[in-house]
This record gives sequence, structure tokens and C-alpha cells, in this order.
Amino acid sequence: MSDAEPGGTAGAPSPFAPPAPPPTPTAPPAPQAAEAGHDPRAAILSVRDEVAKVIVGQDGTLSGLVAALLAQGHVLLEGVPGVAKTLIVKTLAAALDLDVKRVQFTPDLMPSDVTGQLVLEAAGEAGVGDGRFRFRPGPVFTNVLLADEINRTPPKTQAALLEAMEERQVSVEGAAHPLPDPFMVIATQNPIEYEGTYPLPEAQLDRFLFKLAVAYPSAEQEQEVLARHDRGLDPHDAAAAGIRPVATVADIEAARAQIRDIRVEPAVLGYIVAVARATRTAPAVTLGVSPRGAAMVLHAAKAWAWLAGRPFVTPDEVKAVVKPCVRHRIQLRPELELEGTTVDGVLDGILAAVPVPR
Repeated sequence: MSDAEPGGTAGAPSPFAPPAPPPTPTAPPAPQAAEAGHDPRAAILSVRDEVAKVIVGQDGTLSGLVAALLAQGHVLLEGVPGVAKTLIVKTLAAALDLDVKRVQFTPDLMPSDVTGQLVLEAAGEAGVGDGRFRFRPGPVFTNVLLADEINRTPPKTQAALLEAMEERQVSVEGAAHPLPDPFMVIATQNPIEYEGTYPLPEAQLDRFLFKLAVAYPSAEQEQEVLARHDRGLDPHDAAAAGIRPVATVADIEAARAQIRDIRVEPAVLGYIVAVARATRTAPAVTLGVSPRGAAMVLHAAKAWAWLAGRPFVTPDEVKAVVKPCVRHRIQLRPELELEGTTVDGVLDGILAAVPVPR
């Protein structure tokens, strides 16, 4: 579901767009004339063509979002304003027939503004209300929650999402309220402007399956964007753009069931463990990947193997998902960051050093 370009880890079919060169590696092939109504993989892969009616490029971002949805994970999108972060999420949700709600995170946003709250329904003469407190669901009760500029709200409000992301429920006054299924948080943040922001704590970052960098389009893609605007395309009107649901919740559920059956050999499990442990002993790293992070790599690799049409996970799938799965889970030594060392560069070195099982 992404542009086929060489680069990154050699031979790794990554669906993800890196924040800087090397470019996005090879993606799995698109399905051949399959019956989308009966084949969940064909239906889900057909989302790319539907989203392309509005979005130009950004195939790596789209691939990462789809893989995370199938792996029941959440995504942190990092990119400057104006690169279609919000638009790609809304268009993807429309193509998958999922409900989406957007919350603009601001310094004065309260946790109850996200999760919901108890409200008193006063009894009236017309019989409306019975004088009891009832739970009024917040915007988190949706299939896709777009948490726009999540780092602009204080930690207390950020933490309101922890239970929802981890347990798929919201607790208010001791009562648990389950969230819809599927449920996915897609948060955005600006990598440049830090004034008035609250950096996400490690516990919050660890709840995201992927951190994806949304890059600028190429010159050709940007020209196509302008040409579409010149022809009168309103990207915010999905109906006018011809966006229609091409996959359903049933397709997502069927895909998840098939992903659970993807085989993972002990040697590949050992490879994931070796990569994770290497991040903890790398000289440039002060905080390595936790066992939860290693498990996330496993789930992501199984989802990408399924998208690639393979019934088993190979080391290539592991290599493909390591960067988006791990880059937000490790910390570099501050002095090395000042010298220009990057997390992705360190991960490239680790992947090159850890022996690959045959």
C-alpha cells in the first residue's frame, strides 16, 4: 500500500514513510482482481485506491494506519501543519465505514471533555428526565478518535486517554463504559513548534503502536494537489469526492482473526528479542525498548505479513516495522542528539548488527 522505492533496511517491505532519507522501502503487491466482498484482504487493500481520490501520495502513512488498525494499535502522526494528517484520517475512516471524531487538544481542555461526564437530568413537568445522574459519553466513544495536537494539552488531560487506549473502556465514578469495537486513537503533533506544548510522557508514548512521520509530498505530487484544487475538488467533502466504503467492520474483524493465525517461528521470535535487547545495550541509548515494545513489534509484523499475503512472519517483516514501532520508545544520550545522532540512525545500526535468522 505504499510507493515501491528502494532504501531503509535492505529487502524490508516497509509500509511506512520515514521522516527523512532513506526513502520508503518496498511495499507488498496489490491484490489481483479479487472479490472485495468475500476477501477481507482484497477489501482492505482496495482502501488505497479509494483514499487516492482525495489524498495524493502519503502511501506510507496510509499503510501504517491500516496496519495499526488491524493490529489493534494506536498511531502518533508527526508532521508540520498542512501535510494532510487530518484529511487522511477522515478519508480513511470514510473508506472503511468507520465513525470518526476529532478533538482539538488545547491547554484548557478537561479530561471529561474527552471521556464524558455524569450529568443531572432534572425532572420536568413534561416528564423529561427523572432527576438522576446519567453518563453522557464524550467524543472518545467512536471508532477513530483524532486527537489533534495532543501535546498542546496538559498531562492530566493526556492521561485521560490511557485507560481508553489500553483497556478500551472509560471509567467514571467507578462504572466502566466499554468503547466501540474497533477503536483507535490517532494523535497528531507538530515536530517543529514546541512553545506552549506538553511533551508526551513515556507512559503515554508507550501506548502508541507506531509513530509515523508525515513528510512533504514530492514536487510531482504537490503539483497534482494544486491541479485537483484548480479543478474544484473540495477535499473536505467526501461525498462529492466520490469516497465510498469499500471495507466494513466485518472485514476488519475477519482480517484480525486471520492475523492471529499468522505463524511465527521461534527463530523469528528470538530475532525480535535480540533487536529489543540490543536497544537496551546500545552506547547511544539511555532508555531501550521494553518487553511491551517487543510485543508490539510482533503484532505489527504479523499484520504486515498478512497485508503482504504471507501466512508466516519473516525477518523482513520485523525489519519493516521496527522503526515506526520503536522510534518513540527509546531515548538517546542528549549529547549525541546535539551532535546530530538520530533514533532512526541508531536503529539502522542495530538492525545491521543483529544476526538475521536463516
